[in-house]
Formats: sequence, C-alpha cells, structure tokens
Amino acid sequence: MTATHKVFVSYHHDNDQEYRDRFESICENVIESRSVDIGDIDPGLKTETVRQKIRDEYIRDASVTVLLIGTQTWQRKHVDWEISSSIRDTDKNPRSGLLGFLLPSRSDFGTGKYNPRTIPPRLYDNVPCGYAMVYNWITEANTIQRLIHEAYERKDKITPDNSRPLYSNNRSGSEWQ
Repeated sequence: MTATHKVFVSYHHDNDQEYRDRFESICENVIESRSVDIGDIDPGLKTETVRQKIRDEYIRDASVTVLLIGTQTWQRKHVDWEISSSIRDTDKNPRSGLLGFLLPSRSDFGTGKYNPRTIPPRLYDNVPCGYAMVYNWITEANTIQRLIHEAYERKDKITPDNSRPLYSNNRSGSEWQ
C-alpha cells in the first residue's frame, strides 16, 4: 500500500477551481490537502507577506506539491511562488516533491505532447532533470496516489532547479518566452 501524503495543490483559482475541487474529492481518501482556498489570504497584504503565509502556513508540512495546469496557470505569480517555495529546502520548510497534471481544458490535453511554453516555467525547468513529471489529468485515486508517492521519493534524490527569478506580477500572452 502506498503512503498517504500531505499535498499542496497549486492552480489558477479563477479558471480551475472546479478541477481543484474534483481532484480533492477524488483523492479524499489518499491525500491530506494543504491547499489555499479562495479568501484564505487577504489579497491586500504585501507581496512578501503573502509569499511567507503561503510558504509557512500551507506548503511547510506538505510532502508533495501538485500543479493543476490549465490554459493560463503558467501566467500566475502565486503559482510561480508556490513552486519556488515547494522546491526550496530550508531548516523550517523542507523541500516537497513536484508533479503536474494537464487539465482537459487545454487544447493539447490527451495528445501525448504538450507545449512546454504553456506550463509554469519553473515546473518546466524541473522536468528535464527528472525532479518533476507532467501527466494528463486522471481520475483514478490509486494511480494519483502512486504518482504523488513517486514525486515524494524523487525529492531527495534529484536537485531541483530554482534559479529562475520569481514572478513579480502575473503574466499575459499565449505562452512564455
């Protein structure tokens, strides 16, 4: 039997809340959610305060971060910050495993090949080295649990790439450069 992990789910809150809700419903018996809900953090707080709250109150005890990758997820500064916080290894916040699921809302969903410029850049940086993996959206809880556990096992064997500068603002456009 595969272990149950504390999982932080990162996603585009405005576009993909339905998928986050479905993911957590599918996985309710195989993960412990550590996700931020809409309204949990005051959007009027200073940038560094928001980053710290996400890192210290939500990601801190998560063993794996799962990204739900919709059409605009790569554009979100909070998603970038969450990935960065997840793959940093500090005394107070140990590194988390990392994986992504391409959502059915994407035009390349299920094609066997995705446009790497339309996934979060910091996730993209960690796929070639094997630290992170990207899969199509699935709804089988035991398979998701296995993939999460595999990400957890990779986190201490492979050094992630966290060298990209943090987003200071949300991005726009159809893909990143």
